[in-house]
Amino acid sequence: MTYDLVAALQPLLTAEACAEAHASGSEPGDIEQAVWVRLLERMASDGPPPDPRGWLREAVRTEGRRTRRTARFERPYGAEPSDDHGPGPEQLALTTARYRALRDAVRRLPGRCPRLLEALLSPRDLTYREIAGELGISQGSLGPERSRCLGCLRRLLGPEVASPDGRG
Repeated sequence: MTYDLVAALQPLLTAEACAEAHASGSEPGDIEQAVWVRLLERMASDGPPPDPRGWLREAVRTEGRRTRRTARFERPYGAEPSDDHGPGPEQLALTTARYRALRDAVRRLPGRCPRLLEALLSPRDLTYREIAGELGISQGSLGPERSRCLGCLRRLLGPEVASPDGRG
């Protein structure tokens, strides 16, 4: 019985929803879905309507009015409410904590390693020549010095951070 009623009403509902959607500013599919839900709820409680076609037309109009009424209070977002491209607050907090731990570890390094690594981590993106000039060492010794300092940093952070490539 329900399947026959649905099959008989489908073309009428599609046509009525398309006609009402333009006036209500909604999608025809949304109106159709809402009307099908209302019909199923009615069938479960009161059985099929005595005049299914008349009931369907009235249900479509009612759904259109409801949509227009609620649309008056809805305002579009200026931008997408959730940006999936950027990091979320949890990721930002974790990144900040890791960055802080790295900076603290760099400050605990021996010799001129703190100054060298701070220069390498600088947002100014210094060249090796600029870093060597700033530290007062030759540009040729900067690479080996950097390697030695990074080794110290790895040993210092070893218990806290696992090496991603398996090297110690």
